[in-house]
Amino acid sequence: MSQRDGFTGGFLTGTIVGGIVGGIIGAVVASRLDNDEEDNQSSLFQSDKREKLSAEESIEMARHRLEDKIAQLNHAIDDVRQQLGPVEKHSMESEASSD
Repeated sequence: MSQRDGFTGGFLTGTIVGGIVGGIIGAVVASRLDNDEEDNQSSLFQSDKREKLSAEESIEMARHRLEDKIAQLNHAIDDVRQQLGPVEKHSMESEASSD
């Protein structure tokens, strides 16, 4: 029974000490998170102008990329038309001769 009494006492002591340590760590982490959120909110107001400029720049870059892709697609379409042109003429000639 002495082992059981030692286990119970150790378990209760560990639970109490663990609860205290966990509470202290939780309080410290929560206070740091609150401070970080306050810092982020104040910096958000200051960086609004920078974000607007970067947003406009990113929109402009996206527009240029889209224009480049459209030009590439148009070029690819033209290439396919040129390649299919002789095939269509040949198929039209064979259909005309078979009629």
